[in-house]
Amino acid sequence: MNLLLAIDQGTTGTTSLLLDAKTLKIIDKEKSDYRQIYPRPGWVEHDLHDIWNSVSVSIDTILKRSKCDPQNIIGIGITNQRETTCAFDKSGKPLHHAIVWQDRRTAEYCDSHRSRYNEMGRRKTGLPLDPYFSGTKMRWLLDHSPEVKLAGQNKNLCLSTIDAFLVYKLTNGKNFVTEASNASRTMLMNLETFQWDSDLLNFFGIDQHFLPEIKESFTHFGATSHCGILPDGIPILSILGDQQAALFGQACVKEGDIKSTYGTGAFLLLNTGEKIIHSTTGLLTTAAYSFKGKKVYALEGSAYIAGAAVQWLRDNLKCIKSSPEVSQLASEITDLNQMEHVLFMPFFTGIGTPYWNSQAKAAIVGLTRDTHNGHIARACLEGIALSLNDSVSSFKKDFPQLNDIRVDGGAAGNDLLMQMQANFSQKTILRPEIIDTTAFGVAVGCLVGKGELQIEDLNKTWKLQKEFKPESNPYYAKKKDLWDGTIKKLFL
Repeated sequence: MNLLLAIDQGTTGTTSLLLDAKTLKIIDKEKSDYRQIYPRPGWVEHDLHDIWNSVSVSIDTILKRSKCDPQNIIGIGITNQRETTCAFDKSGKPLHHAIVWQDRRTAEYCDSHRSRYNEMGRRKTGLPLDPYFSGTKMRWLLDHSPEVKLAGQNKNLCLSTIDAFLVYKLTNGKNFVTEASNASRTMLMNLETFQWDSDLLNFFGIDQHFLPEIKESFTHFGATSHCGILPDGIPILSILGDQQAALFGQACVKEGDIKSTYGTGAFLLLNTGEKIIHSTTGLLTTAAYSFKGKKVYALEGSAYIAGAAVQWLRDNLKCIKSSPEVSQLASEITDLNQMEHVLFMPFFTGIGTPYWNSQAKAAIVGLTRDTHNGHIARACLEGIALSLNDSVSSFKKDFPQLNDIRVDGGAAGNDLLMQMQANFSQKTILRPEIIDTTAFGVAVGCLVGKGELQIEDLNKTWKLQKEFKPESNPYYAKKKDLWDGTIKKLFL
C-alpha cells in the first residue's frame, strides 16, 4: 500500500494523518499537544523544541499503531499555523521561542508605523499593518533578542514561518524553503510576483538572506534526511498554510467557493481565482496557492477566537467539563426571548475582520439576575457565529458571487453552532464527511505535486455529510443588529 503523510502543525498541537494514497481514506491520525507560553499579558510563545517533539511523537505513534512501513510513504504534505514566526540558526538550533500569531506585543510598533506602511504596503501585500502578521514579529526578534541579533550579524540566521522550520528539520538543513500561501502572511511578499519585495524588506529592515526561498505550493521541497523520525528519501511535495490547506481540502477551487474553518480561531477564505481583489470592507487579500505558473488568490476573514472561547468557558469559568458539553448546556435555552439582550463578545486577543482593533477586549453584556450558565453558553456560540458573520457580510459586498459555505475544524461538528451560522449568515452550511480538511488538503496536494491528480478533479474527493439551511426567524436579525450596535459603542 502506498501511503501519504500529512503533518498539520497547529496552534495547540501537531496532528499527523496517514492516508491510503489510492483511496484517500484515513488510516490513522494522532494529535500531540504542547505547552502554550505566556510571558506577559498579550504575549504568546511556543518552544520550537516542543513543536518538533510534537511532530516526532505524532508521526511515531501512527506508524507504530498502524504497523505501516514508513518506506511506503510516497509523499509528505505540510500545513501549519501561518503567521507564527521562528528564528533559528543554520544548524537548526532555535534562537528564541516562536512568536505565535495571536501575540500582540508589536501593537505599539504597528500604531506608530501604520500611516507610512499604508502608503506603500497595503496594496502590495493585501494586509493591514497588524501584530497578527510575521513582519513585525521578525523586526521584534531582531531588536530584542541578543541571540537573534548576533546570528544576523554573523549571517547565521533563519527567519521563517513554521513550514520552513519543519522542512529544514526534516531535510537536515538542506532545504530552507516556503511557498506563497505562507509567505503572503509575512507582509514581506508582493502579491503580484509571489516573491519577496525589496520595498517591504527595507520598510521592516529584514535582510532577504535571512528568509527562505518561495516555491510553488505543489512541487518538490526536498526529501527527508537524517531527521530521526522517518527514513531518508521521502519527498515533501505539498505545503500550504493551514487556512489555504483547508480551502484546498474542501475542493474550493472555483471562483466564489468559500470555506470556514473553526479551530482556536475561525477563518473564512473565498476563492477569487486569478484576480487580486482589494477589499473595501476590511477583508484580507491573500495567496490561495500556486501551481505551474498559475497564481490563485483569496479574500480572507479572520476571527481570532472561536474554539478558544469554549475553552475559556471550560477552563476559566468552569461552566463545562469538556468542550463538547457546551452544545448541551446551550440547548437548555429553548425560549430565545431570554437571549435577546445577552451578548458574548469573544475578543480576547483583539478584533480581526473587519474592524482590526488590536486593543479590543472580550466582554459579556446584557446580563440580568436570571442569567445562568445556559445563557452564557448559548451566547458564546452565538458570539462565534456572529464574529464569522461579520466576514460573510464583507464577502457579500466585495465579491457578490458567493457559493454555499463549506465548514471544517473541530467545532464544525457542533450542529447547534452550524445552524446558528446558517441563520446569522443566511447561507447554506455544508459539512463534509472529512472535517480534518486542513491535513487532507496537503495530502491531496501531494498527488497534485506528483501529477497524479488534476486540481479540476479535486471535487471528486469531497463528500457531503450534512447540510444546514438558513431558517427565517426574526430573532437572528435582531441579534445581529444588537451585535453591530454594541461593537460600534464599545470598540470603534
